[in-house]
Amino acid sequence: MPAVEPAGELSEDPQLRLDRPASGREERATNRPWPKDEGAAAKAQDGAAAEEEEADVAVAEVAEIEPIPGGEQDIELLDRRARKDRVISALFKEGSISIEQVEKGLTKYGQEGGREAIWRVLASIPGVDRDRIFAKAAKVYAFPRVEIDDQHPDHEFVMLIMETIAEERREDLLRLNLLPYEYAIDPETGGARLMFVTHDPARSEIHRLLAQLKVGRFELRYAPESELLRVVTQIFPKRNEYLDRMSAEEDHAFDFGTDFQEDESTLVDETALEAEMSRSVLLNLFEASLIEAVRQGASDIHVYPNARRHIEIHFRVDGRLRKWHADEKVAAEAFLAVVKDNSTNVDRFEREAAQDGFIQRRIDEVLIRFRVSVLPIASANQELRAESVVIRVLDDRKVLTDLSKLGMLESAMEKVQHAISQPHGMVILTGPTGSGKSTTLVAALYQVISPEVNVLTIEDPVEYIINGVRQIKLGQKLGLEQAIRAVLRHDPDIVMVGEMRDKATADLAIKLANTGHLTFSTLHTNDAPSAVSRLYKMGVEPFLLAYAINLIVAQRLIRKLCPTCKKPQKQRDKVMMERLGFNSDDIDNLELMGPAKDPSCPTCHGAGYKGRRAISETLYFSQEIRHMVAESGEDIDEEAILKQAVKEGMLTLQDCAREIVKQGETTIEEMMRVTASE
Repeated sequence: MPAVEPAGELSEDPQLRLDRPASGREERATNRPWPKDEGAAAKAQDGAAAEEEEADVAVAEVAEIEPIPGGEQDIELLDRRARKDRVISALFKEGSISIEQVEKGLTKYGQEGGREAIWRVLASIPGVDRDRIFAKAAKVYAFPRVEIDDQHPDHEFVMLIMETIAEERREDLLRLNLLPYEYAIDPETGGARLMFVTHDPARSEIHRLLAQLKVGRFELRYAPESELLRVVTQIFPKRNEYLDRMSAEEDHAFDFGTDFQEDESTLVDETALEAEMSRSVLLNLFEASLIEAVRQGASDIHVYPNARRHIEIHFRVDGRLRKWHADEKVAAEAFLAVVKDNSTNVDRFEREAAQDGFIQRRIDEVLIRFRVSVLPIASANQELRAESVVIRVLDDRKVLTDLSKLGMLESAMEKVQHAISQPHGMVILTGPTGSGKSTTLVAALYQVISPEVNVLTIEDPVEYIINGVRQIKLGQKLGLEQAIRAVLRHDPDIVMVGEMRDKATADLAIKLANTGHLTFSTLHTNDAPSAVSRLYKMGVEPFLLAYAINLIVAQRLIRKLCPTCKKPQKQRDKVMMERLGFNSDDIDNLELMGPAKDPSCPTCHGAGYKGRRAISETLYFSQEIRHMVAESGEDIDEEAILKQAVKEGMLTLQDCAREIVKQGETTIEEMMRVTASE
């Protein structure tokens, strides 16, 4: 690639297009008329930010956003100022925002002196879907959307361009989530122009900044803020100040005394423990672990003593535990005491009972919640002198509101979409703990949320706040069965029951589905047909199951190969491939991909895998399936149901995993690990 000129000047050398030919995305981007000169370019795009401009905009291929299901709302209900805001009026008309949310936005707009557009102020109101608002603004002002994935934008390209920009200007770009995306071809001159991507392309500050950088001809595109933040974090990781402080501590060994170290039956010396807790290194290690867990995308933090009673900290990333830190100079008792002392509702002095607590931190300008579980465990000598702590990371940025982001195959996605579009019936998610059931349920709920329906969920615990949903938290005074009975009297349209645990809760959930409510729930079974057997064995009558259930989805999460460092595998186990259902042509000719596990890889850091996607067995209840279940009699024939479902086009979990292997996204070994019991 030709060198990029320094000192903030970006080359417009037409030869750049030879190194970065226009892709399909680039060609589509050229549909938008291009201004005659650089000044006109800035003015033309800057004008898109003017909220009062009523001129029609010729929309090319712009950021698409699906309206929330439900009827249109009367635009005349809005305040005059809100009606004049084209973004607000479009969102309100399609039912994406409520009158109450608009009123809150107008109040804040007035308090701030009207410096920002009303729709931009509304995006800062708690409980409002920011990505939806910015996506609608991009569509209104004709800014096309680009895809953000593992290959786009290219990390090396972003770094190369950013290095040519002065540091303070670089910070401005990152503050605005404004990244160079790729070179495109100017349809008028045939020369190269630089494409930038941001979540708010209508912001005039962005156009002024790019004009000051003298980037020449440029084009702006839209991408969701949450996706851009992920890319920024990957390319420009922030320093962990607590790790820096730890490295400055030369000696943090501690001593509880000879008696404590050698005799596990001796009580903990609380005075020595208190003294050690006051040392900054323990607090730095604790805070550093929270920050690194969030930045590395961990779902859980595991903290426990090793055989030598020193602390070990592990992160669960992509479903697998990885050791993050082990310190021979830090005794477990001291560090665990610091964790407990910094957790709400946890008693530091209680060491023989299970405890649940809560932590909250603002990390990288985002509020992150942590759920803490403390358990007493046996030490090497089988005495309850040790404890284990698991901290669940609750990062709202990980909540998926789009089913397509789950990675389901198209055939499975079509069945799910059809099932949740029904006015009543039950959708059941099955699978072991950690298979992504809750994530899929929440994504499905977001497809049916509307101001015109009453959506209730029953959860234990409530981990993520779902906009537009009334979430019921179970506790000592409100059990699952009691909560479901109460929901029946609460005029629901759509209900999510966390888990059907026994006959009573299953009966009530089935009753909801059979009385005109769309119902979502989960079960712990290995596959879709066995969910029918499980409910039957709980005591639910077959004829009730037959006509209540719309769909059963058995799900697993399979790790994806790192897109940066994956490489072709030369060796293959043909016998194993045959057992896993690959045909003879695939066994001989399919190019299998494998993990490079390159420690220098900036994407996976040597893990070989990055991210996960869902594989799903979707059992849709056709008329034939309903008839088979209703006529089951004394026993549910799972094998017969499976054969009929496959005949009707259902892919099993193994079928789905095999397709992903063929696509080069995962390995035979990962397929075996996830589907071995199927």
